[in-house]
Amino acid sequence: MVKISLDNIQIFADVDSVPQFAPSTTTVADILTKDALKFVVLLHRTFNETRKQLLINRKLQQDQLDSGKLKLDFLPETAAIRDDPVWQGPILAPGLINRSTEITGPPLRNMLINALNSSVNTYMTDFEDSLAPTWSNIVYGQVNLFDAVRDQINFTTPRKDYKLNKPFAQSPTIIVRPRGWHMEEKHVYVDGEPISASIFDFALYFYHNAHQLISLGKGPYFYLPKMEHHLEAKLWNDIFNVAQDYLAIPRGTIRATVLIETLPAAFQMEEIIYQLRQHSSGLNCGRWDYIFSTIKKLRNDNTHILPNRDLVTMTSPFMAAYVKRLINTCHRRGVHAMGGMAAHIPIKDDETANNIAMDKVRKDKIRELTNGHDGSWVAHPALAPICNEVFSNMGTPNQIYFIPDVHITEADLLNTNCEGAKITTDGIKVNLDIGLQYMEAWLRGSGCVPINNLMEDAATAEVSRCQLYQWVHHNITLQDTNEPITPEITAKILQEQVDILAAKSPVGDKNKFALAAKYFLPEITGEKFSDFLTTLLYDEIVTKKDKPIDITSLK
Repeated sequence: MVKISLDNIQIFADVDSVPQFAPSTTTVADILTKDALKFVVLLHRTFNETRKQLLINRKLQQDQLDSGKLKLDFLPETAAIRDDPVWQGPILAPGLINRSTEITGPPLRNMLINALNSSVNTYMTDFEDSLAPTWSNIVYGQVNLFDAVRDQINFTTPRKDYKLNKPFAQSPTIIVRPRGWHMEEKHVYVDGEPISASIFDFALYFYHNAHQLISLGKGPYFYLPKMEHHLEAKLWNDIFNVAQDYLAIPRGTIRATVLIETLPAAFQMEEIIYQLRQHSSGLNCGRWDYIFSTIKKLRNDNTHILPNRDLVTMTSPFMAAYVKRLINTCHRRGVHAMGGMAAHIPIKDDETANNIAMDKVRKDKIRELTNGHDGSWVAHPALAPICNEVFSNMGTPNQIYFIPDVHITEADLLNTNCEGAKITTDGIKVNLDIGLQYMEAWLRGSGCVPINNLMEDAATAEVSRCQLYQWVHHNITLQDTNEPITPEITAKILQEQVDILAAKSPVGDKNKFALAAKYFLPEITGEKFSDFLTTLLYDEIVTKKDKPIDITSLK
C-alpha cells in the first residue's frame, strides 16, 4: 500500500509488488509527488472537456459513415493548408536527425535495457498497444524511465545481469508513446471522473524528465497514436505549449511523431503536421492499426470487404496509396516519414524458417527505403542489423530531400481490392487463434506477445475481431466450402480454438482463454461492435481492491 499525503488529501493506491528482480531506489511515491500531480491536474482540468468532445465527434462521424450519409474525403475547409506550398515543419531536433532504425517495446525494465543496448538510433517506448495497462505496468513504467534517464536502471537476476552498455546520453533516443485519447486511467480520478490516460502518461514523463533530457542534449519526444482528426493533433499541441510554459522550457522543445493509423487521418496528414507545427517530427505508417481502422470505419459497406489477413499486404492498393501519400506529404513539409513494423522475431530452432523470415524483413525494408521512408521499425534487436544495412544505402541520415512525384486521390485511399482475394475457413481460424492468444495474454498483464514467430500488439487482435465481424455481418461465402459465414460457424470455431489453446497453455488452468472468449464472442458473431478491445477488456485488469486515487481537492 502506497500512501501519499498532499496537504489534506490522501492518495491510496494498492500497487502490485515491485516486479521480481527489478529493484530500484525510485519508488512510486517519487513519481506521484505533490508537484507532479498538480501538473497532471492542471492539464486534465484544462483540456479534458475538449478531449471528450473530440471523442463524441468520432462517434458522430462513424454514425454518418454507417448510415451512408458521409463519404471519407479531403476536408474542403482545410484546402488552404494543403494548397499552401510555403509552410514547413521545424528544423530537426537533437537526437532525431537519423532515425533509420527504430525499435519498439513497452517500458518493462529488462526490455528498456535491451532496447537501449541494441544497434538502433531511436527507441519508441510504449505505454499503448504493447503494454497491458495494469496499474503496476503503468507506474513502474514511469519508474523505469525515470531511472533510465538517470543511468540507474541496471539490475541483476539469478540468470543475467542487465546493464546499459554505454551512458544513457549516448544510447538510442527515447520517444515515448502515451495511450490514445480514447483511454482512461481508472486508478486516478479528478473531480469524480477518471483521468485521461494520454494526459496521465505524458504529464508524468514530461514533468520528471524533460529538464534532464534537455541537459543530455536530447529532449522530451513523443509518438502520438490513434488520432482521427487534425483537431485531435491541435489538442496535443495546446497541451505541449502549456506544459512547456509551466516548466519554463522553450516552446518547440517537445517533438511529436504522429502515427497515421486510422483511415480518417490519412485524409488529413498535412493538417496534422500543420496543427503540431513547431512540435512536429513527422508521421509514421502504423500499418496494422491502419488495416484495423479501414475495416472499422467501412464495416457496414459491402464494397470494402477485406480478405484473409495474409492477403492484405503493403502492396495492396489502399495500403500502397497511403504510404506514398505519407512520404510525399512529410518530405514536402520537411519532416520524417517513418516506415512500419517488422514484427518478426528470430526462429531459434529452425534455421531454414528463420532465413525465410529474415529475407521477408529485408525485402520489406528495401521496399520502404525505395519508396522514400527515412527509417523503419523493428520489434526485436536481432532485426536491427538488417534495417541498418538497408537504410545505410540512403548515404545520408535521412532522405527528407527526396519528394516522390505522386498524386494520391480519395479513390486511391479507398481502393481496398486485394490481389488473390479470398476468405476461407483457415482465415477464420487464424483470426480466432491470434485474437484469442493476444487477448488472453493481455488479460494476464502482457501486451507484447510472441505469436507464431511474430511480436504482436493490440492491433493484431483488433484486425482479427473486425474482420470476423465484417464477414459475419455481410454473410460472406467461404471459398473453400461455399457456405456462408454465420454466427454459428464463428462461435463453433471459437470454442474449438479455446479448447486447443487452453489445453496447451503454459500457465495451465490459470489461463484466461475462457474469459477472452466471453468478450470475443459477441464481437465475432456480429452481435456488437466495440470501438476498441482495450477499452472493452480494461475493467478486467483494473485492480478491484484498489481505491481510486481521487485528487478532486488538489488546487
